[in-house]
Amino acid sequence: MSAYDKIARLYDPWSRSVVEDVPFYVDEAVRSGGPVLELGVGTGRIAVPIGAAGVRVVGVDLSAGMLEVARDSATLAGVELDLRHGDMRDPPVDEVFPLVICPFRSLLHMETDADRRMALRAVSRGLSPGHGRFVFDVFTPSAEDIADTHGRFIEREPGIWERADWDEATRTLILRLRSVETESEMSLAWLSVPEWRTLLAEEGFVVEALYGWFDRSPWRGGEDSVWICRRG
Repeated sequence: MSAYDKIARLYDPWSRSVVEDVPFYVDEAVRSGGPVLELGVGTGRIAVPIGAAGVRVVGVDLSAGMLEVARDSATLAGVELDLRHGDMRDPPVDEVFPLVICPFRSLLHMETDADRRMALRAVSRGLSPGHGRFVFDVFTPSAEDIADTHGRFIEREPGIWERADWDEATRTLILRLRSVETESEMSLAWLSVPEWRTLLAEEGFVVEALYGWFDRSPWRGGEDSVWICRRG
């Protein structure tokens, strides 16, 4: 059972303010011509707008509960999504795509070097030869962010509390989410931008662009990094 199953219906209310990445990924999807493979499709927060833009989406997620919400969201939007239950390290897909995306820091759920490499190799197998692109975003927390949020519950949305427990020694984050009805916790692990560069290069990817935000401004050392890559 995925940690997200418990909070599947809470996820969209919790993340309702996160909208800045949607136009970016929709733009990348439209540019690619589709179809698009989204790893960690979740509730369809990105996939539904891509589908609404006329691009076919195959979405993979480990949480059956999140996929159920995604199906409901797609139906309400009048959008058809190809949603599949599976692990991003070995997604249940045989076809190749001009674009593979992994939005909203989902790669940070790959907590070991072995897991990250498995996911990247799955991406490589899923990319169209020559012109396929891999687009994802991750973060590296600042000392200020850790100090501001560590070890205490913060009400992110009305009735929804979030607690971050940071371990700088292991570079892992335990994120707890709760409401009156339910609660869950998930674990993430971060890398530095130079470490991501090295890992991507070792797995045969060439970085075409590295942004600091979804407005395509260059990365200048901030917490967030947005990557556009191709196979070397």
